[in-house]
Amino acid sequence: MIRRVIHIDEDKCNGCGACVTACHEGAIGLVDGKARLMRDDYCDGLGDCLPQCPTGAITFIEREAAAYDEAAVLANKAAKEQAAAKPHFSGCPGSMMRQFNRNSQANAKTEDSAAGHTASPVAPESQLAQWPCQIKLVPVNAPYFDGAKLLIAADCTAYAYANMHQDFMKGRITIIGCPKLDDVDYSEKLTQIISNNNIQSVTIVRMEVPCCGGLEYAAKTALQNSGKFIPWQVVTISTDGKILD
Repeated sequence: MIRRVIHIDEDKCNGCGACVTACHEGAIGLVDGKARLMRDDYCDGLGDCLPQCPTGAITFIEREAAAYDEAAVLANKAAKEQAAAKPHFSGCPGSMMRQFNRNSQANAKTEDSAAGHTASPVAPESQLAQWPCQIKLVPVNAPYFDGAKLLIAADCTAYAYANMHQDFMKGRITIIGCPKLDDVDYSEKLTQIISNNNIQSVTIVRMEVPCCGGLEYAAKTALQNSGKFIPWQVVTISTDGKILD
């Protein structure tokens, strides 16, 4: 049948994902960093996604398309809600997503102290807020990215800089990588993370060695490709463990 559906101009699309969120029917998805109409029968032709697009990439067209299938849309919504309610994981058990509540642990220690319990030497506490932390392994749409202050760090920084946890990781979601050892361009995945989530700020911590420039470049490219204006900074650590800038 000929009916009105949306059309997405991929040349104009910046992959921000705003239309994906605005489409309550689930008709739009991100593919290779670009929005795409995934199913004609999920598009009701009402255009809730149009005003959300910052680049004007979405318009209406009249073309041959499957009829809007409300029953299929409702079934898809129900399936998604059911999947979200039940933790699902496949693959290496060591890569299963976890989130740690560091604030609760800190509050428990404060309460013990206030209650007059005998104090004992306490080892410095890890400030890693989630698992996994490798860029290659983190899920792009993990819930801990919502409202996160994002730390993108080179693997070696935690070994070279003694106070990495307190000075940089505390209060942030940490993802790490080494472009030389992984031999991969992180920019596409970082773009998806920044585009698809409400990231509040980005801090890049790298080593002074030239190969770490790949991590900084990937992060800057991702920020640019996301089309978002997010506060960001780059901190460079020397090989003997000092902050250079």
